[in-house]
Amino acid sequence: MRQPPPPLEPDPGSTRMSDLERYTHGHHASVVGQHLRRTAERDAAYLLPHLRPGQRVIDVGCGPGTITRDIATRVAPGEVLGVDAQLDVLELAREQSAGHTAAPHFQLADVYALPFEDGSFDVAHAHQVLQHLSHPIDALREIHRVLRPGALLGVRDADYATMIGWPKRPEIERWVELYRAVARRNGAEPDAGRCLPDWLRRAGFEQVEVRPDVVHMATSEETANWGHSWAERVLESNLGKQALEYELATPDELDWIACGFRAWAHSPGALFLYVNVACLARAAQDRHA
Repeated sequence: MRQPPPPLEPDPGSTRMSDLERYTHGHHASVVGQHLRRTAERDAAYLLPHLRPGQRVIDVGCGPGTITRDIATRVAPGEVLGVDAQLDVLELAREQSAGHTAAPHFQLADVYALPFEDGSFDVAHAHQVLQHLSHPIDALREIHRVLRPGALLGVRDADYATMIGWPKRPEIERWVELYRAVARRNGAEPDAGRCLPDWLRRAGFEQVEVRPDVVHMATSEETANWGHSWAERVLESNLGKQALEYELATPDELDWIACGFRAWAHSPGALFLYVNVACLARAAQDRHA
């Protein structure tokens, strides 16, 4: 019988390294709404052929858990555990997974100090996580620790420098510049996709396979969703608030960027492209080599 999930509440006396991170996106409804659209079939397709029934999987930085839930259906009756540093989003993940026959467990955890023994998992997954961390190699080393020797890690991160919109709009070009500046002020790496192979090797992983892919929005529904979502995020999410705090933008400039996104969203022939880089890597067989 499956054990009841552990409580989500953090230890009030603890200070976690992940609590010190500044998440560029934040958890405004406009952000979480986009995260709820994620699926394993679209966002972890590179990993799915390697999943097998009975595996024990950890999904690091799982957010509202849509990919986590999809993975759970692939490895049932194996155990899938989604971990995140944000309590509210984990509560949403539990709500969204309630009633599913292969529902994963969800647990509050610090990516830099995962509360699991060495070699606890057969597979680890992290989607759009490392780009937001100030110490991504340390996080990867901790993920490496909880994987058994030879176990598989799948990671995927965007590269913001590759984000291109058509028709060209100066507001969107400024948004790319501003986003990258805010992320770097937070100690993060917005162009993380290109860094993944190097980070993985430095963290001790082996047999690194690079699987880049191009994300595109071209239909009227896709461009409307993307443009209006980013317009709202520029004004309401952590991104806009931090841009103002760091004096990297003014309220008028944020309004200008948001208006540009809304106008672009309904432009004839609108197209948006960017590169994600996914990597598969294996935990070292000999950890003392």
